[in-house]
Amino acid sequence: MSMTDSNPKAATRPLERSLPSSYYTTPGVFQREKNLIFSREWFCGGREEQLPSAGASLVLDVLGESILVVRTKQNELKAHYNVCRHRGARLCSSQDGKWDVKLSGGITSANTIRCPYHQWTYSLDGNLLSSPFVRDSEGFCTEDFSLYPVGLETWGGFFFLNLSPEIAAAEARDLASQLGPIPQRLLNYPLRELRTAKQIAYDVQANWKIIAENYNECYHCGPVHPELCEIVPDFKRAGGGSLDWDNGVPHREGAFTFTHSGTTIREPFPALTEEEKIRHKGELVYPNCLLSVSCDHATAFLLWPQAPDRTRVQCSFLFHPEEIAKSNFEPSDAVEFWDLVNRQDWAICERVQQGVSSQVHHFGFYAPMEDPSLDIRRYVTRLLGAIEP
Repeated sequence: MSMTDSNPKAATRPLERSLPSSYYTTPGVFQREKNLIFSREWFCGGREEQLPSAGASLVLDVLGESILVVRTKQNELKAHYNVCRHRGARLCSSQDGKWDVKLSGGITSANTIRCPYHQWTYSLDGNLLSSPFVRDSEGFCTEDFSLYPVGLETWGGFFFLNLSPEIAAAEARDLASQLGPIPQRLLNYPLRELRTAKQIAYDVQANWKIIAENYNECYHCGPVHPELCEIVPDFKRAGGGSLDWDNGVPHREGAFTFTHSGTTIREPFPALTEEEKIRHKGELVYPNCLLSVSCDHATAFLLWPQAPDRTRVQCSFLFHPEEIAKSNFEPSDAVEFWDLVNRQDWAICERVQQGVSSQVHHFGFYAPMEDPSLDIRRYVTRLLGAIEP
């Protein structure tokens, strides 16, 4: 039966255009996204558990900006630009570079941040503590030389960063306002308590928005994910056009999680409703976090744009610590299934990237069952401005 036969009105509805091809391929748009999205919006940087104790640190590359995240002596997470206020040297590095030398600096045993160039030293909060031989100079005030701050807030065990905290504060844009109804929809899932049992990093030759758009629709699920559709048949029915993402998508009879069998010996999260115990929920947490939750585990995908046609995807598999502590805990049933589905997604996203780069392709179209992907077009154009041909 054709779409026209099943829904006469669908035949008269014009298909919505996608973003122009240039939004997926050109350095100019990529730079605007850095300036207007990743430098001004809250984006997910990782899990709080990555910084377990005072003095723990993490260096993140955010579209060319180096960001230092630390846990302070007061057990708080703080973030700063990884830039010394004196001459701009990078404070911390995961390696000493091509010269094969060891430089003194970074996080010290005293839980301070020391610049390797001239030994200016900062507290983990970012305050300047020591500047050799210039502390008493005329007109020098240490309070004026704190590290450049990065906004940091947390939700669900994730930490989110904002590279322009002064703009966010002036516009009263906190993380809660950006998350909107997502925390309420996932209220019964113990996201903050979960711990990472496995991580897989993927380098995908596709624009980050293509990956987000692919995640936000299931029109492709039937042809691309046959194993997934065996577990969740609704993903392929009517092109995935009638899915209730707010309340969750049911598995087939007898299945309740994302594994090859649709089952597992892991216990469901304790606060879930009976419906949530047999349903799957997915959220796109703008701009860079894709979150999928089953009754016994969660899978989080962080998108790190590398270039207009390259994205690094960090995939984390999260489980309840009580399950991890069991002697028979084994996450591979979920990990192996997700890895298969992921690689299917990355392969088709790379095909899309190759196609939109053709000189004949100026924009695509969204079929009616792809309406959720329209949200991405709206999000991007709201921040970048009007769509250009």
